[in-house]
Amino acid sequence: MSERAVLFVDGNNWYHGCTEIGVQRLAQLDYCKVSSKIVGAARTWTETRYYIGQVTQIGNAQLYADQRRFLASLTAADKRITVHLGRIETRPAKSDCADELLRYLGNLRTRIDTNVRRDLFDLAHKHKTVRVMVEKAVDVMLAVDLVVMAQQDQYDTAYILSADGDYTHAAQFVRSLGKKIFAVAPTNGAQLAATVNKFIHVDAGWFTDCYK
Repeated sequence: MSERAVLFVDGNNWYHGCTEIGVQRLAQLDYCKVSSKIVGAARTWTETRYYIGQVTQIGNAQLYADQRRFLASLTAADKRITVHLGRIETRPAKSDCADELLRYLGNLRTRIDTNVRRDLFDLAHKHKTVRVMVEKAVDVMLAVDLVVMAQQDQYDTAYILSADGDYTHAAQFVRSLGKKIFAVAPTNGAQLAATVNKFIHVDAGWFTDCYK
């Protein structure tokens, strides 16, 4: 019997990595094709687990609807694909743009209309703090499942679709159990690459035959 392979997708890290290298039509990626291509013929693809923070409907109606549509298409494609949801919480954060505008206005030597200058100062001060969405619990959930499933002998080989170095300790433990573990990502991840059996770098061209 060939080795059983499970893919663990860090949805946020994977998405931003793909965006960074210019992968197009991310919502149309076929994760059956992606999974089969990563695993190859030498191993048996048994499961793909997609981890992502759940968008709330309040204040994000369109984003909420888009995410639900995308996740529904994932699970409908193949029973081996499952979705695992963390949380998304809003947090106050400093606005670099507002600070930069205040510095610019403070150093400006060109005369501008007094009312315009005052309005710009007011806007910058008003938006010095903004609300940002922060993903919570997703990385921990993925790392725990990676370890627990290895202990329960639910796979022989794991693929982490992420370049996040936070998975280093989990990967080390999985390897100590005699399991193989690979990282697959569009961007570099030196810490994770030094821990896994192999770091597989994919470029934009790799995805050309992975669409629906």
